[in-house]
Amino acid sequence: QVQLVESGGGLVQAGGSLRLSCTASGLTFSSYAMGWFRQAPGKEREFVGFSWSGGTRYDADSVKGRFTISRDSANKTVYLQMNSLKPEDTAVYYCAASAQVTMRHRDYAYWGQGTQVTVSS
Repeated sequence: QVQLVESGGGLVQAGGSLRLSCTASGLTFSSYAMGWFRQAPGKEREFVGFSWSGGTRYDADSVKGRFTISRDSANKTVYLQMNSLKPEDTAVYYCAASAQVTMRHRDYAYWGQGTQVTVSS
């Protein structure tokens, strides 16, 4: 049974930082791309970025230069470091696992429960 457990969300002031973690179990971590998505109220789910075993990451234009994705294969954990946060970054953040290297949320078979990030102005 595959599980993705996220942690690290919370309330932060604009300009602050947060680091989200997502720990996977029940899958071969090296065989999966680990993606981060976010969804703000009333908006569609948005791709943030992904990391895969090749070490490459891709960050969506809206977060480039501010967010960084990394992975710890030994602990089956992927991180989303968020710096210079803005109120428009407020959303529920999800991690997800896909057997493909992809930005499309429908290609991700497994999802975490989501963690709320709120950025106050």
